[in-house]
Amino acid sequence: MTVTEETKATHVFPVTQVTESRRNAVNFQDLRFGDVFSDHMFELVYKNGKWDNGQIIPYGPVSIMPSANILHYGQGAFEGMKAFTMENGAINVFRIRDHYKRFNDSCKRLNIPSIPEEVFTQAILQLVDLDRQWVPKDKFKSLYLRPFVFATEEFLGLKTSTAYRFYVITGPVGNYYREGINPVKLTTMPDYVRAVKGGVGNAKVPGNYAASLYPAHVAMKEGYSQVLWLDAIERKYVEEVGAMNIFFVIDGKVVTSPLTGTILPGVTRRSVLELCKIWNLPAEERMLSIDELFDAWREGRLTEAFGSGTAAVISPVGVIHHKGETLTLDTEKMGPVAERLYKAITGIHHGTEADPSAWCTVI
Repeated sequence: MTVTEETKATHVFPVTQVTESRRNAVNFQDLRFGDVFSDHMFELVYKNGKWDNGQIIPYGPVSIMPSANILHYGQGAFEGMKAFTMENGAINVFRIRDHYKRFNDSCKRLNIPSIPEEVFTQAILQLVDLDRQWVPKDKFKSLYLRPFVFATEEFLGLKTSTAYRFYVITGPVGNYYREGINPVKLTTMPDYVRAVKGGVGNAKVPGNYAASLYPAHVAMKEGYSQVLWLDAIERKYVEEVGAMNIFFVIDGKVVTSPLTGTILPGVTRRSVLELCKIWNLPAEERMLSIDELFDAWREGRLTEAFGSGTAAVISPVGVIHHKGETLTLDTEKMGPVAERLYKAITGIHHGTEADPSAWCTVI
């Protein structure tokens, strides 16, 4: 039996609608990731110690002063979520509570005022409902949701801002990687690190991604899709990939890095581990060195590698390079574990597979 939370979007926020939709100008058969945006967005403003009532307005430019905190000290956070068209035509916003919790945790780490969960949730549901014609019908496409908050106080000094803006923008998307669901190629970059314990590696904040851009640029010039990050202290333990968490199948067991404060607690990562538990598929979160990984590959005990994330869902890994040595798995297709997870998660997205624990909020 499918377990879902069915709801009607409560239209509690005032709406200024566009005079004419841009939807007809969009080629939904040829969607890339992140370059098309829907008609409307949600706006919430914080000043004088409180958030205002919020509103939905046409998607468009946002005006801030050049002295705004975010432009100089980076006090901001964001989320990445998706909505899907289900088999029966309803719209599913996937794991909204988990995304809210992670967003709130990110805000707390950056000393940004919390946004009430009911405001976050209703803003997203009402916005998606208003622009529901923008949700692709294709099973392999979705409506990407980007909630984000940033500091706007006009002050050139390092301190917590007293003014913020929160927005939600949306847009129809296709596959995140140009390879689609075909295996990607990864390389380590031991001269660079992503995060250290006590830092902001477990928060979804702009600085984490900005710091990864140069190593990712070097990796792409060398023919790789992303960087496989190692820990910042010993430079030997596998942590995550630039845009997703990473999993390996070793001796029939699914292995991934533990949440030690340096990697993002992915919502899709959590879904993978919960499905493994439901299926009685052995899985563990433990420290895994790059040397152990290559040894397992040489001995034939490493059979699959795949990433997980909201953008990519499940992305198989065919090649991993480290210090002049290359580990090669199946470079043509997903392995059986990755494929089973991909089909299950996308099936839950679109209502063709049972929802195991009220992951879906259907409008």
